[in-house]
Amino acid sequence: MTKVGEAEPDPIFMPAQPNPTARHETPVCQREAVEPAVEFRRLGRTELSRLVEIDRRERIDVLYDQHGTQLVAQHGHWSASAWDPEGHGEHSVEAKVHTLQHDVDTGGIALGAFASGRLVGIGVVVPHLRPGIAQLAFLHVSAPLRATGIGTRLSEQLEEIARTAGDSDMVVSATPSGNTVRFYLRRGFRPMAEPLAELFELEPEDVHMRKVL
Repeated sequence: MTKVGEAEPDPIFMPAQPNPTARHETPVCQREAVEPAVEFRRLGRTELSRLVEIDRRERIDVLYDQHGTQLVAQHGHWSASAWDPEGHGEHSVEAKVHTLQHDVDTGGIALGAFASGRLVGIGVVVPHLRPGIAQLAFLHVSAPLRATGIGTRLSEQLEEIARTAGDSDMVVSATPSGNTVRFYLRRGFRPMAEPLAELFELEPEDVHMRKVL
């Protein structure tokens, strides 16, 4: 077993195998580029409902299956649709806001990125998920403003919050799309040999990664 906080080997990207089964969700961010004028600030609990302003749609051409520290690429054509603004299911705005509220109510801190008064990015960190370990619980950037540095700046600020709180490691359950996995790899995250059990139970198809802060 590889313990969080110990060095893990770099991930090995294995050859792609055909996979006709699509997965849902959207990447956090694509390749970072030039950043627009954006305000970053902490979000209050009542502001979490503004998640509806974020466009999470995405076309996906690579999904990764995780086998320990190895990632196996599956190439195809998938898409992530917008969160349902009126429904009550798993991918509804209501369900996502409820999850964010739970994270904040249990000690999490939410940050928002605003452009022209509109919420275009949101991230949540939960310090002390386990002793010394913070969780990057949520990170999304609106589709029109991906690849502009917003995801990187949110991630940097959330990592600093975790360090200030005294955590030495950060874990994330990443959507397995190519853009999202590559984003976290560039941020210094690496696939875990054994995910945290409580996170794997919630998101068994995600890529579970960790970073030394």
